[in-house]
Amino acid sequence: MAAEIINPRSDADQSELIDPAFALHRGGKMEISATVPVRDRDDLSLAYTPGVAKVCTAIAEQPELVHDYTWKSQVVAVVTDGTAVLGLGDIGPEASLPVMEGKAILFKQFGGVDAVPIALDTTDTDEIVDTVVRLAPSFGGVNLEDISAPRCFEIERRLQERLDIPVFHDDQHGTAVVTLAALRNATVLTGRSLGELRAVISGAGAAGVAIAKILVEAGIGDVAVTDRRGVVHSGRTDLTDVKRELAGFTNKAGITGGLEDALSGADVFIGVSGGTVPEAAVATMAKGAYVFAMANPNPEIHPDVAHKYASVVATGRSDYPNQINNVLAFPGIFAGALQVRASRITEGMKIAAAEALAAVVHDELSADCVIPSPFDPRVAPAVTKAVAAAARAEGVARR
Repeated sequence: MAAEIINPRSDADQSELIDPAFALHRGGKMEISATVPVRDRDDLSLAYTPGVAKVCTAIAEQPELVHDYTWKSQVVAVVTDGTAVLGLGDIGPEASLPVMEGKAILFKQFGGVDAVPIALDTTDTDEIVDTVVRLAPSFGGVNLEDISAPRCFEIERRLQERLDIPVFHDDQHGTAVVTLAALRNATVLTGRSLGELRAVISGAGAAGVAIAKILVEAGIGDVAVTDRRGVVHSGRTDLTDVKRELAGFTNKAGITGGLEDALSGADVFIGVSGGTVPEAAVATMAKGAYVFAMANPNPEIHPDVAHKYASVVATGRSDYPNQINNVLAFPGIFAGALQVRASRITEGMKIAAAEALAAVVHDELSADCVIPSPFDPRVAPAVTKAVAAAARAEGVARR
């Protein structure tokens, strides 16, 4: 009897026949390409030795020249430990690489920014911080990606303290910027102001905390944040340091209890947690409320339910109007920061990004259009320009 032939790649090959995602990912989604020719001995002597020695010596004498004579000022490290990947959770560094590659090509496609995926084989906060600090000389910025809370807060804070280049946790701040932009336009559309709104955020993780911060910074009337145990408030004894800080600047109304208690009379629902909100609770919201249910793939409030009670509905999905998509923010934010060699990304720069993003569709507002499409060519240039100007105004620009 003939021996059985085993093909170790047969499962993947079959998957390619069934699902085009496997075929697209074969061999990865990106590559490194040269920007100068190496056609002959003269080219080689300029691009490499001996010509390169002159440039190295000049940088050694004047370190700031690294921005002019290398790619440093136009490249971002996309760093993860694979612990909070999309909706997949803790899948590890190798399994996170397709997402990090995807992030890198979005940087290039939408912001003209080169990016390098870096998946770290550690979940230790000290090791992640030390590793990124040691890698930093090669990059103009660091985009932290898919690192689980609450470690992500400390990692970002410590890297900001130790580095003089922008450090940006997109799961926090990208989501917050796009949410604020959509909410600003929703208020314009319906003749209201941020200052008169009371918002409820379902989810006190990375995105929920950042959204609360940017909404307060932007002047919202009040915002309450809920986690699995209910409203985050200063009377609770089970709060982490991050949630204790959160309780200090949110929930001016002093609401206690659960999500349903907070929703009663609320003007805005922002979902970044998953789970399902009962329709009966949605029905208790204020007339003409806004529902931003952003969990993927299943929004916390289905759009069909939300439309019964809300004047503006947004989700995180591309098959419904008003998609809250981070790609609207991070390419332009980094492009603007790198353009002026910013030392960090400030709250003012984030708010400027949100305002610029909102302004892109200011003249086209409707209930189904309070945020631009990711493919709107006006988005990245507008955000880039606004962020660069804000960096100069706030004194963090170095050119």
